[in-house]
Amino acid sequence: MSLALLDDPIVQFCILVVIGTFVSRVMLRHQRAGRLIGQAIFFVCLTLLLLYHGIIPYEPSPPQVSVTLRTFTGFAKIIWWINGAWVLIACVRLFLIFERKPREGRLLQDLIVGVIYLGAILSIVADVFSVPVGTLIATSGVFAIILGLALQSTLSDVFSGIALNLGRPYSVGDWIVLENDIQGRVVETNWRATQLLNGTNDLVVIPNSVLAKTRLTNLSSPDESHGATVTVRVQPTTLPSIVADVMQSVLISCNSIQKTPEPSVAINSIDGQAIELQLTFRVRDISQTMGAKNEIYDLLYRHSKAAGLKLAGPPGTIAFPMEHKAESPGEQQHAPGTPWRLVSNIPLFSSLTEDEKEHLASRMQRRTYRKDAVIAEQDAQLRALTIVRSGVVSITRREGHRQIELTRLAPGDYFGENGLLMGTGEVGTVRALTFVVTYEIGEECLAPLLHDRPALAEELGAIMAKRIDAEHHLFANADMLVHGTPVSSLSSRIKHLFQLQQHD
Repeated sequence: MSLALLDDPIVQFCILVVIGTFVSRVMLRHQRAGRLIGQAIFFVCLTLLLLYHGIIPYEPSPPQVSVTLRTFTGFAKIIWWINGAWVLIACVRLFLIFERKPREGRLLQDLIVGVIYLGAILSIVADVFSVPVGTLIATSGVFAIILGLALQSTLSDVFSGIALNLGRPYSVGDWIVLENDIQGRVVETNWRATQLLNGTNDLVVIPNSVLAKTRLTNLSSPDESHGATVTVRVQPTTLPSIVADVMQSVLISCNSIQKTPEPSVAINSIDGQAIELQLTFRVRDISQTMGAKNEIYDLLYRHSKAAGLKLAGPPGTIAFPMEHKAESPGEQQHAPGTPWRLVSNIPLFSSLTEDEKEHLASRMQRRTYRKDAVIAEQDAQLRALTIVRSGVVSITRREGHRQIELTRLAPGDYFGENGLLMGTGEVGTVRALTFVVTYEIGEECLAPLLHDRPALAEELGAIMAKRIDAEHHLFANADMLVHGTPVSSLSSRIKHLFQLQQHD
Protein backbone atom coordinates (compact mmCIF):
# COMPACT_ATOMS: atom_id res chain seq x y z
CA MET A 1 0.00 0.00 0.00
CA SER A 2 2.93 2.34 0.71
CA LEU A 3 4.33 1.73 -2.77
CA ALA A 4 0.96 2.56 -4.29
CA LEU A 5 0.91 5.74 -2.24
CA LEU A 6 4.33 6.74 -3.54
CA ASP A 7 3.12 6.24 -7.09
CA ASP A 8 0.47 8.90 -6.56
CA PRO A 9 1.46 12.09 -8.49
CA ILE A 10 0.18 14.32 -5.69
CA VAL A 11 2.42 12.59 -3.14
CA GLN A 12 5.40 12.70 -5.48
CA PHE A 13 4.76 16.38 -6.13
CA CYS A 14 4.55 17.18 -2.39
CA ILE A 15 7.76 15.25 -1.63
CA LEU A 16 9.62 17.03 -4.42
CA VAL A 17 8.40 20.46 -3.26
CA VAL A 18 9.45 19.77 0.34
CA ILE A 19 12.92 18.53 -0.69
CA GLY A 20 13.45 21.40 -3.13
CA THR A 21 12.34 24.03 -0.61
CA PHE A 22 14.57 22.58 2.14
CA VAL A 23 17.65 22.41 -0.08
CA SER A 24 17.34 25.81 -1.78
CA ARG A 25 15.85 27.85 1.08
CA VAL A 26 17.55 26.27 4.11
CA MET A 27 20.75 24.44 3.19
CA LEU A 28 21.87 26.86 0.46
CA ARG A 29 20.29 30.11 1.69
CA HIS A 30 23.70 31.84 2.13
CA GLN A 31 25.16 30.63 -1.20
CA ARG A 32 23.80 32.54 -4.16
CA ALA A 33 25.38 30.35 -6.82
CA GLY A 34 24.52 27.13 -4.97
CA ARG A 35 20.94 28.24 -4.43
CA LEU A 36 20.61 29.01 -8.15
CA ILE A 37 21.87 25.53 -9.04
CA GLY A 38 19.46 23.98 -6.51
CA GLN A 39 16.51 25.95 -7.89
CA ALA A 40 17.43 24.99 -11.45
CA ILE A 41 17.65 21.28 -10.55
CA PHE A 42 14.31 21.46 -8.70
CA PHE A 43 12.69 23.19 -11.70
CA VAL A 44 13.98 20.52 -14.10
CA CYS A 45 12.81 17.70 -11.81
CA LEU A 46 9.40 19.34 -11.40
CA THR A 47 9.06 19.71 -15.18
CA LEU A 48 9.95 16.04 -15.77
CA LEU A 49 7.50 14.92 -13.05
CA LEU A 50 4.62 16.90 -14.52
CA LEU A 51 5.34 15.75 -18.08
CA TYR A 52 5.65 12.14 -16.88
CA HIS A 53 2.14 12.30 -15.50
CA GLY A 54 0.79 13.98 -18.63
CA ILE A 55 0.51 17.47 -17.14
CA ILE A 56 1.70 20.11 -19.56
CA PRO A 57 2.31 23.25 -17.42
CA TYR A 58 2.21 25.72 -20.30
CA GLU A 59 -1.17 24.53 -21.68
CA PRO A 60 -4.72 24.81 -20.21
CA SER A 61 -6.04 21.71 -18.43
CA PRO A 62 -8.66 19.62 -20.27
CA PRO A 63 -12.21 20.27 -18.95
CA GLN A 64 -13.21 16.60 -18.60
CA VAL A 65 -10.89 15.82 -15.68
CA SER A 66 -12.14 15.63 -12.09
CA VAL A 67 -12.30 18.64 -9.78
CA THR A 68 -9.60 17.18 -7.52
CA LEU A 69 -7.22 16.60 -10.40
CA ARG A 70 -7.99 20.03 -11.86
CA THR A 71 -7.20 21.65 -8.48
CA PHE A 72 -3.94 19.71 -8.13
CA THR A 73 -3.00 20.44 -11.75
CA GLY A 74 -3.66 24.16 -11.28
CA PHE A 75 -1.65 24.29 -8.05
CA ALA A 76 1.22 22.37 -9.68
CA LYS A 77 1.26 24.76 -12.65
CA ILE A 78 1.33 27.77 -10.33
CA ILE A 79 4.30 26.29 -8.47
CA TRP A 80 5.99 25.52 -11.81
CA TRP A 81 5.57 29.05 -13.16
CA ILE A 82 6.66 30.66 -9.90
CA ASN A 83 9.81 28.53 -9.69
CA GLY A 84 10.58 29.17 -13.34
CA ALA A 85 10.36 32.90 -12.64
CA TRP A 86 12.59 32.51 -9.57
CA VAL A 87 15.26 30.69 -11.60
CA LEU A 88 15.29 33.44 -14.22
CA ILE A 89 15.40 36.17 -11.55
CA ALA A 90 18.29 34.44 -9.77
CA CYS A 91 20.20 34.34 -13.07
CA VAL A 92 19.54 38.06 -13.57
CA ARG A 93 20.64 38.97 -10.04
CA LEU A 94 23.77 36.83 -10.24
CA PHE A 95 25.01 37.42 -13.78
CA LEU A 96 23.47 40.71 -14.98
CA ILE A 97 26.11 43.02 -13.43
CA PHE A 98 27.46 45.74 -15.68
CA GLU A 99 31.23 46.16 -15.45
CA ARG A 100 31.16 44.64 -11.94
CA LYS A 101 29.16 47.60 -10.64
CA PRO A 102 25.92 46.06 -9.28
CA ARG A 103 24.50 49.39 -8.07
CA GLU A 104 24.53 50.76 -11.63
CA GLY A 105 22.69 47.72 -13.02
CA ARG A 106 20.05 47.64 -10.29
CA LEU A 107 17.51 49.71 -12.22
CA LEU A 108 17.74 47.52 -15.32
CA GLN A 109 17.74 44.41 -13.13
CA ASP A 110 14.52 45.55 -11.46
CA LEU A 111 12.96 46.24 -14.85
CA ILE A 112 13.80 42.75 -16.15
CA VAL A 113 12.61 41.16 -12.89
CA GLY A 114 9.33 43.05 -13.21
CA VAL A 115 8.87 41.79 -16.78
CA ILE A 116 9.56 38.20 -15.62
CA TYR A 117 6.99 38.45 -12.81
CA LEU A 118 4.43 40.02 -15.15
CA GLY A 119 4.97 37.26 -17.70
CA ALA A 120 4.59 34.58 -15.00
CA ILE A 121 1.36 36.14 -13.71
CA LEU A 122 -0.15 36.41 -17.21
CA SER A 123 0.86 32.82 -17.95
CA ILE A 124 -0.79 31.61 -14.75
CA VAL A 125 -3.96 33.54 -15.58
CA ALA A 126 -4.04 32.07 -19.10
CA ASP A 127 -2.91 28.47 -18.46
CA VAL A 128 -4.31 27.83 -14.98
CA PHE A 129 -7.51 29.87 -14.89
CA SER A 130 -8.13 29.76 -18.67
CA VAL A 131 -8.79 33.49 -18.83
CA PRO A 132 -8.11 35.10 -22.26
CA VAL A 133 -5.16 37.37 -21.63
CA GLY A 134 -5.80 39.46 -24.75
CA THR A 135 -9.33 40.29 -23.65
CA LEU A 136 -8.13 41.08 -20.12
CA ILE A 137 -5.52 43.50 -21.44
CA ALA A 138 -8.01 45.15 -23.78
CA THR A 139 -10.64 45.66 -21.06
CA SER A 140 -8.03 47.16 -18.73
CA GLY A 141 -7.06 49.87 -21.19
CA VAL A 142 -9.26 52.52 -19.60
CA PHE A 143 -7.85 51.76 -16.17
CA ALA A 144 -4.31 51.93 -17.58
CA ILE A 145 -5.02 55.37 -19.07
CA ILE A 146 -6.37 56.69 -15.78
CA LEU A 147 -3.44 55.24 -13.86
CA GLY A 148 -0.96 56.65 -16.38
CA LEU A 149 -2.41 60.15 -16.07
CA ALA A 150 -2.33 59.96 -12.28
CA LEU A 151 1.28 58.76 -12.26
CA GLN A 152 2.50 60.90 -15.15
CA SER A 153 5.32 62.55 -13.20
CA THR A 154 6.46 59.30 -11.60
CA LEU A 155 6.34 57.42 -14.89
CA SER A 156 8.34 60.21 -16.51
CA ASP A 157 11.05 59.76 -13.88
CA VAL A 158 10.98 55.96 -14.29
CA PHE A 159 11.33 55.95 -18.07
CA SER A 160 13.91 58.73 -17.93
CA GLY A 161 15.87 56.59 -15.46
CA ILE A 162 15.68 53.66 -17.86
CA ALA A 163 16.91 55.83 -20.73
CA LEU A 164 19.76 57.24 -18.62
CA ASN A 165 20.87 53.77 -17.54
CA LEU A 166 20.79 52.46 -21.09
CA GLY A 167 22.57 55.51 -22.53
CA ARG A 168 24.94 55.68 -19.51
CA PRO A 169 26.07 59.32 -19.71
CA TYR A 170 27.41 58.84 -16.17
CA SER A 171 28.06 56.04 -13.68
CA VAL A 172 28.06 55.74 -9.91
CA GLY A 173 31.22 57.47 -8.68
CA ASP A 174 31.41 59.98 -11.57
CA TRP A 175 31.52 63.72 -10.90
CA ILE A 176 28.97 65.58 -13.03
CA VAL A 177 28.05 69.25 -13.50
CA LEU A 178 24.58 70.37 -14.64
CA GLU A 179 23.90 73.49 -16.69
CA ASN A 180 22.46 75.26 -13.62
CA ASP A 181 25.85 74.85 -11.88
CA ILE A 182 24.66 72.00 -9.66
CA GLN A 183 27.53 69.56 -9.37
CA GLY A 184 28.53 66.54 -7.32
CA ARG A 185 29.61 62.91 -7.34
CA VAL A 186 26.95 60.34 -8.27
CA VAL A 187 26.35 58.08 -5.26
CA GLU A 188 23.03 56.43 -6.18
CA THR A 189 20.67 55.93 -9.12
CA ASN A 190 17.21 54.44 -8.65
CA TRP A 191 13.80 54.35 -10.31
CA ARG A 192 12.88 57.93 -9.49
CA ALA A 193 15.99 60.03 -9.01
CA THR A 194 19.76 60.31 -9.02
CA GLN A 195 21.57 61.30 -5.84
CA LEU A 196 24.68 63.51 -5.88
CA LEU A 197 27.12 64.29 -3.09
CA ASN A 198 28.32 67.86 -3.63
CA GLY A 199 31.52 69.57 -2.53
CA THR A 200 30.06 70.55 0.86
CA ASN A 201 29.14 66.90 1.58
CA ASP A 202 25.40 67.57 1.12
CA LEU A 203 23.12 65.12 -0.66
CA VAL A 204 21.41 66.52 -3.76
CA VAL A 205 18.44 64.51 -5.14
CA ILE A 206 17.59 65.24 -8.78
CA PRO A 207 14.57 63.63 -10.53
CA ASN A 208 15.56 61.52 -13.53
CA SER A 209 13.20 63.46 -15.79
CA VAL A 210 15.12 66.66 -15.00
CA LEU A 211 18.46 64.97 -15.70
CA ALA A 212 17.20 63.58 -19.00
CA LYS A 213 16.29 67.09 -20.23
CA THR A 214 19.22 69.11 -18.92
CA ARG A 215 22.72 69.46 -20.31
CA LEU A 216 25.34 67.83 -18.10
CA THR A 217 29.11 67.55 -18.18
CA ASN A 218 30.77 64.37 -16.93
CA LEU A 219 34.07 65.43 -15.38
CA SER A 220 35.10 61.79 -14.79
CA SER A 221 34.81 60.67 -18.41
CA PRO A 222 36.59 59.39 -20.45
CA ASP A 223 38.96 59.01 -17.44
CA GLU A 224 39.29 60.29 -13.88
CA SER A 225 41.83 63.01 -14.72
CA HIS A 226 40.48 66.54 -14.80
CA GLY A 227 41.70 69.62 -16.62
CA ALA A 228 41.93 73.04 -14.97
CA THR A 229 43.27 76.51 -15.77
CA VAL A 230 44.73 79.41 -13.83
CA THR A 231 44.85 82.92 -15.30
CA VAL A 232 47.63 85.25 -14.19
CA ARG A 233 48.38 88.87 -15.09
CA VAL A 234 51.95 90.16 -14.93
CA GLN A 235 53.15 93.73 -15.38
CA PRO A 236 54.82 94.15 -18.82
CA THR A 237 58.31 94.94 -17.52
CA THR A 238 60.09 92.29 -19.59
CA LEU A 239 59.68 90.21 -22.73
CA PRO A 240 56.50 88.07 -22.89
CA SER A 241 58.61 85.02 -23.79
CA ILE A 242 60.57 85.40 -20.56
CA VAL A 243 57.35 85.72 -18.57
CA ALA A 244 56.01 82.58 -20.29
CA ASP A 245 59.21 80.70 -19.39
CA VAL A 246 58.78 81.67 -15.74
CA MET A 247 55.16 80.47 -15.79
CA GLN A 248 56.30 77.21 -17.38
CA SER A 249 58.73 76.79 -14.48
CA VAL A 250 55.77 77.25 -12.13
CA LEU A 251 54.00 74.30 -13.74
CA ILE A 252 57.15 72.18 -13.88
CA SER A 253 57.79 72.63 -10.16
CA CYS A 254 54.21 71.81 -9.11
CA ASN A 255 53.97 68.40 -7.42
CA SER A 256 50.14 68.21 -7.43
CA ILE A 257 49.53 68.14 -11.18
CA GLN A 258 50.06 65.40 -13.75
CA LYS A 259 53.24 65.47 -15.80
CA THR A 260 51.53 63.87 -18.81
CA PRO A 261 49.93 65.36 -20.77
CA GLU A 262 52.46 68.15 -20.36
CA PRO A 263 50.99 71.34 -18.83
CA SER A 264 51.07 74.39 -21.07
CA VAL A 265 51.26 78.18 -20.91
CA ALA A 266 49.44 80.41 -23.39
CA ILE A 267 49.69 84.21 -23.69
CA ASN A 268 46.11 85.46 -23.92
CA SER A 269 46.74 89.18 -24.39
CA ILE A 270 49.13 92.05 -23.77
CA ASP A 271 48.53 95.75 -23.27
CA GLY A 272 50.03 98.64 -21.40
CA GLN A 273 48.74 97.32 -18.09
CA ALA A 274 49.56 93.63 -18.12
CA ILE A 275 50.59 90.45 -19.92
CA GLU A 276 47.77 87.96 -19.37
CA LEU A 277 48.67 84.28 -19.44
CA GLN A 278 46.66 81.11 -19.01
CA LEU A 279 48.20 78.10 -17.28
CA THR A 280 46.55 74.80 -18.31
CA PHE A 281 47.15 71.55 -16.44
CA ARG A 282 45.53 68.28 -15.40
CA VAL A 283 45.09 66.63 -12.01
CA ARG A 284 44.51 62.96 -11.19
CA ASP A 285 40.86 63.60 -10.27
CA ILE A 286 38.64 66.60 -9.62
CA SER A 287 39.02 66.39 -5.84
CA GLN A 288 42.68 67.48 -6.22
CA THR A 289 41.88 70.63 -8.21
CA MET A 290 41.73 72.99 -5.23
CA GLY A 291 44.98 71.68 -3.72
CA ALA A 292 46.76 71.97 -7.07
CA LYS A 293 45.58 75.56 -7.58
CA ASN A 294 46.69 76.52 -4.08
CA GLU A 295 50.16 75.12 -4.76
CA ILE A 296 50.33 76.89 -8.14
CA TYR A 297 49.40 80.24 -6.56
CA ASP A 298 52.17 79.76 -4.00
CA LEU A 299 54.65 78.87 -6.74
CA LEU A 300 53.51 81.84 -8.83
CA TYR A 301 54.52 84.16 -6.03
CA ARG A 302 57.86 82.45 -5.43
CA HIS A 303 58.92 82.18 -9.08
CA SER A 304 57.74 85.71 -9.89
CA LYS A 305 59.67 87.13 -6.95
CA ALA A 306 62.78 85.15 -7.89
CA ALA A 307 62.57 86.41 -11.50
CA GLY A 308 61.81 90.01 -10.52
CA LEU A 309 58.31 89.98 -12.02
CA LYS A 310 55.41 91.96 -10.55
CA LEU A 311 51.82 90.80 -10.70
CA ALA A 312 49.25 93.14 -12.28
CA GLY A 313 45.76 94.02 -11.10
CA PRO A 314 42.46 92.98 -12.71
CA PRO A 315 41.56 94.36 -16.16
CA GLY A 316 40.38 97.96 -16.10
CA THR A 317 42.06 98.90 -12.84
CA ILE A 318 44.49 101.78 -12.60
CA ALA A 319 47.87 100.81 -11.16
CA PHE A 320 49.26 103.16 -8.52
CA PRO A 321 52.82 103.10 -7.23
CA MET A 322 53.06 100.86 -4.19
CA GLU A 323 53.75 102.64 -0.94
CA HIS A 324 57.01 101.83 0.70
CA LYS A 325 56.16 99.87 3.81
CA ALA A 326 58.10 99.96 7.02
CA GLU A 327 60.89 97.44 7.06
CA SER A 328 62.56 95.58 9.85
CA PRO A 329 66.16 96.51 10.72
CA GLY A 330 67.42 93.51 8.79
CA GLU A 331 65.39 94.38 5.68
CA GLN A 332 66.63 97.99 5.79
CA GLN A 333 70.22 96.78 5.51
CA HIS A 334 69.71 94.14 2.79
CA ALA A 335 68.12 94.44 -0.63
CA PRO A 336 65.39 91.95 -1.65
CA GLY A 337 66.66 88.81 -3.34
CA THR A 338 70.00 88.76 -1.55
CA PRO A 339 71.37 85.74 0.34
CA TRP A 340 70.19 87.33 3.58
CA ARG A 341 66.56 87.18 2.45
CA LEU A 342 66.97 83.56 1.39
CA VAL A 343 68.26 82.65 4.84
CA SER A 344 65.45 84.60 6.51
CA ASN A 345 62.76 82.70 4.60
CA ILE A 346 64.01 79.21 5.57
CA PRO A 347 62.02 77.69 8.47
CA LEU A 348 65.10 75.73 9.53
CA PHE A 349 66.86 78.98 10.49
CA SER A 350 63.81 80.70 12.02
CA SER A 351 65.39 80.66 15.48
CA LEU A 352 68.57 82.47 14.37
CA THR A 353 69.20 86.06 15.39
CA GLU A 354 69.68 88.82 12.83
CA ASP A 355 73.44 88.75 13.37
CA GLU A 356 73.55 84.97 12.92
CA LYS A 357 71.58 85.23 9.68
CA GLU A 358 73.95 87.95 8.50
CA HIS A 359 76.89 85.68 9.31
CA LEU A 360 75.47 82.89 7.12
CA ALA A 361 74.41 85.23 4.31
CA SER A 362 77.83 86.83 4.02
CA ARG A 363 79.50 83.42 3.58
CA MET A 364 77.06 81.71 1.22
CA GLN A 365 78.39 80.45 -2.12
CA ARG A 366 76.43 81.10 -5.32
CA ARG A 367 76.36 78.30 -7.91
CA THR A 368 74.61 77.77 -11.23
CA TYR A 369 73.57 74.58 -13.00
CA ARG A 370 72.48 74.09 -16.57
CA LYS A 371 69.33 72.16 -17.47
CA ASP A 372 69.52 68.37 -16.80
CA ALA A 373 72.73 68.76 -14.76
CA VAL A 374 73.09 66.39 -11.79
CA ILE A 375 73.60 68.46 -8.64
CA ALA A 376 74.02 65.53 -6.25
CA GLU A 377 73.90 61.76 -6.64
CA GLN A 378 71.74 59.47 -4.54
CA ASP A 379 73.36 58.50 -1.20
CA ALA A 380 75.97 61.25 -1.59
CA GLN A 381 76.71 62.93 1.74
CA LEU A 382 76.57 66.67 1.21
CA ARG A 383 78.34 68.96 3.66
CA ALA A 384 76.36 72.03 2.65
CA LEU A 385 72.73 73.10 2.76
CA THR A 386 71.68 74.29 -0.71
CA ILE A 387 68.90 76.85 -1.23
CA VAL A 388 67.24 77.13 -4.64
CA ARG A 389 67.38 80.77 -5.76
CA SER A 390 65.67 80.27 -9.13
CA GLY A 391 64.71 77.38 -11.39
CA VAL A 392 63.28 73.92 -10.71
CA VAL A 393 65.04 70.95 -9.11
CA SER A 394 63.87 67.32 -9.14
CA ILE A 395 64.70 64.64 -6.56
CA THR A 396 64.37 61.06 -7.87
CA ARG A 397 65.11 57.86 -6.00
CA ARG A 398 66.45 54.72 -7.68
CA GLU A 399 64.94 51.48 -6.37
CA GLY A 400 66.17 48.51 -8.38
CA HIS A 401 65.28 49.18 -12.00
CA ARG A 402 62.73 51.86 -11.14
CA GLN A 403 63.14 55.62 -10.91
CA ILE A 404 60.67 57.24 -8.49
CA GLU A 405 60.31 61.01 -8.40
CA LEU A 406 59.95 62.06 -4.77
CA THR A 407 59.39 65.78 -5.18
CA ARG A 408 60.28 68.93 -7.08
CA LEU A 409 61.83 72.01 -5.50
CA ALA A 410 61.07 75.62 -6.36
CA PRO A 411 62.70 78.93 -5.36
CA GLY A 412 62.97 79.07 -1.58
CA ASP A 413 63.17 75.28 -1.11
CA TYR A 414 66.36 73.64 0.04
CA PHE A 415 68.15 70.29 0.26
CA GLY A 416 71.35 68.89 1.74
CA GLU A 417 70.28 69.16 5.39
CA ASN A 418 70.56 65.35 5.64
CA GLY A 419 74.30 65.45 5.17
CA LEU A 420 74.95 68.73 6.98
CA LEU A 421 72.99 68.07 10.17
CA MET A 422 72.60 64.28 10.33
CA GLY A 423 75.60 62.95 8.42
CA THR A 424 73.46 60.79 6.11
CA GLY A 425 73.33 60.52 2.33
CA GLU A 426 70.81 62.11 0.02
CA VAL A 427 67.59 60.15 -0.36
CA GLY A 428 67.67 60.57 -4.15
CA THR A 429 69.48 62.08 -7.09
CA VAL A 430 69.12 65.86 -7.28
CA ARG A 431 68.82 67.10 -10.87
CA ALA A 432 68.19 70.51 -12.44
CA LEU A 433 65.06 70.54 -14.64
CA THR A 434 65.74 74.12 -15.79
CA PHE A 435 68.60 76.54 -15.45
CA VAL A 436 69.09 76.70 -11.69
CA VAL A 437 70.77 79.21 -9.38
CA THR A 438 71.53 78.06 -5.82
CA TYR A 439 73.20 79.38 -2.70
CA GLU A 440 75.12 77.03 -0.40
CA ILE A 441 75.66 77.20 3.35
CA GLY A 442 78.67 75.02 4.10
CA GLU A 443 79.70 73.28 7.29
CA GLU A 444 82.41 75.88 7.85
CA CYS A 445 79.69 78.61 7.86
CA LEU A 446 77.42 76.93 10.41
CA ALA A 447 80.10 75.55 12.74
CA PRO A 448 81.11 78.91 14.32
CA LEU A 449 77.47 79.65 15.19
CA LEU A 450 77.02 76.29 16.89
CA HIS A 451 80.27 76.65 18.85
CA ASP A 452 79.30 80.17 19.99
CA ARG A 453 75.75 79.09 20.90
CA PRO A 454 75.53 75.31 21.52
CA ALA A 455 71.81 75.60 22.37
CA LEU A 456 71.27 76.19 18.65
CA ALA A 457 71.75 72.42 18.14
CA GLU A 458 68.65 71.77 20.26
CA GLU A 459 66.65 74.31 18.23
CA LEU A 460 67.78 72.86 14.89
CA GLY A 461 67.03 69.34 16.13
CA ALA A 462 63.48 70.29 17.09
CA ILE A 463 62.82 71.93 13.71
CA MET A 464 64.34 68.99 11.83
CA ALA A 465 62.18 66.53 13.79
CA LYS A 466 59.02 68.38 12.73
CA ARG A 467 60.09 68.41 9.11
CA ILE A 468 60.92 64.70 9.13
CA ASP A 469 57.44 63.93 10.47
CA ALA A 470 55.80 66.15 7.82
CA GLU A 471 57.94 65.01 4.85
CA HIS A 472 58.94 61.48 5.75
CA HIS A 473 59.40 60.43 2.09
CA LEU A 474 62.36 62.83 1.84
CA PHE A 475 64.14 61.32 4.84
CA ALA A 476 64.33 57.61 4.09
CA ASN A 477 67.66 57.32 5.91
CA ALA A 478 66.36 58.96 9.06
CA ASP A 479 63.96 56.19 10.18
CA MET A 480 66.02 55.47 13.27
CA LEU A 481 65.78 59.12 14.28
CA VAL A 482 62.03 59.63 14.09
CA HIS A 483 61.14 56.91 16.58
CA GLY A 484 61.64 57.12 20.32
CA THR A 485 62.97 60.58 21.18
CA PRO A 486 63.48 62.38 17.88
CA VAL A 487 64.51 65.78 19.21
CA SER A 488 67.20 64.50 21.54
CA SER A 489 68.44 62.02 18.90
CA LEU A 490 68.77 64.70 16.24
CA SER A 491 70.32 67.17 18.66
CA SER A 492 72.88 64.58 19.74
CA ARG A 493 73.70 63.81 16.12
CA ILE A 494 74.22 67.52 15.34
CA LYS A 495 76.44 67.96 18.41
CA HIS A 496 78.47 64.91 17.46
CA LEU A 497 79.01 66.06 13.87
CA PHE A 498 80.08 69.53 14.97
CA GLN A 499 82.03 68.27 18.01
CA LEU A 500 80.00 70.16 20.58
CA GLN A 501 80.23 67.63 23.41
CA GLN A 502 82.51 69.85 25.40
CA HIS A 503 79.82 72.55 25.52
CA ASP A 504 77.08 70.27 26.98
